Amino acid sequence: MLTAANRLRASAEFTSTTRKGTRAAKALLVAHFHLPPGATGPAKVGFTVSSAVGGSVVRHRLTRRLRAGCRVLLPELPPGSRLVIRALPAAAQAPGPALQAELESVVNAVLVRAAAK
Repeated sequence: MLTAANRLRASAEFTSTTRKGTRAAKALLVAHFHLPPGATGPAKVGFTVSSAVGGSVVRHRLTRRLRAGCRVLLPELPPGSRLVIRALPAAAQAPGPALQAELESVVNAVLVRAAAK
């Protein structure tokens, strides 16, 4: 699981990350990455799983799976950065290894795009 310091919780941070950040999309997930100027502290990760994905149990299970997968990816994120992962409806039926591979792929893609800016 992610520590409290690594979790993105404030609505304003979600909004600024999705609006100002770089976006990369795959079949199951969409990632938004933003590195605010002069940002310090730990990298923060947040998740958006809409009701289109499924009921409450399905959404929370998927969020737990994504949270566990992001813990492995935290060392790749620059300090002070923000990452929002948005799950698409097909992600609910994805097996664990496929979901983890997609997560790693979309995070790497968004980091490459952000570095190119």
